[in-house]
Amino acid sequence: MAALLFAAVFLSASAAFAQDLTVAAASDLQAALPAVAAQFEKDTGHKITLTFGSSGNFYTQIQHGAPFDVFMSADIDYPKRLEQEGLAERLYEYATGHIVLWTRKDSGIDLKGGLAVLADPKVRKIAIANPAHAPYGRAAVAALRHERLYERVSAKFVLGENISQTAQFAQSGNADVGIVALSLALGPALTAAGTYVEIPPAFHPPIEQAAVVVTKSARRDLARQFVDALKQPAVVKLLRQYGFATGQTAIR
Repeated sequence: MAALLFAAVFLSASAAFAQDLTVAAASDLQAALPAVAAQFEKDTGHKITLTFGSSGNFYTQIQHGAPFDVFMSADIDYPKRLEQEGLAERLYEYATGHIVLWTRKDSGIDLKGGLAVLADPKVRKIAIANPAHAPYGRAAVAALRHERLYERVSAKFVLGENISQTAQFAQSGNADVGIVALSLALGPALTAAGTYVEIPPAFHPPIEQAAVVVTKSARRDLARQFVDALKQPAVVKLLRQYGFATGQTAIR
């Protein structure tokens, strides 16, 4: 009897666990996505586990079988490649990101002049995301090249593994200025600690962001439901509040 009871409890727990959803999400979603996940949990009764990091690293991990159900990338190219490789489906372009120049309120650095301030000798360290695998890093490099500043300031770079770590470098004072996601600059931590100016979108290619369902997911129906939920007006409104541009690109 005890053995049967244990087996029943174990199977019940396993079934419940099997319905949990794991979402690999770009770090620029760190301020906005928890509220989206909480609402989905409330609506469906299924637990969402969020893992934040760089889009390029997640792409590689999914290629090697990482057990994610949904991938929300800050670079649409990664989900597109996974689709082409048969590793993902149901691509949905949920937003376009923006970059800003951010500094602590006590840094004494005036951002009104925009990117040109980075050439000032008082700016000794500049935090950007690693352009090798972070789309916000590539956007930062493109913006600096657009303004013919890259060669002058690249020796000052402090590279973050992802855009969240980049923001932490600037917030902690380990960098004087950071080129970070607007979505993070609008979050409570950076809003309280610093100030920012937006970098014109024309200075860099658009940061098009997309979500996909991972083909090897054991919870594909639930994963599809989560991606569908990103189209809901309340979610679109929330993303806009955090500085994302959103459209109505169809799920396919």
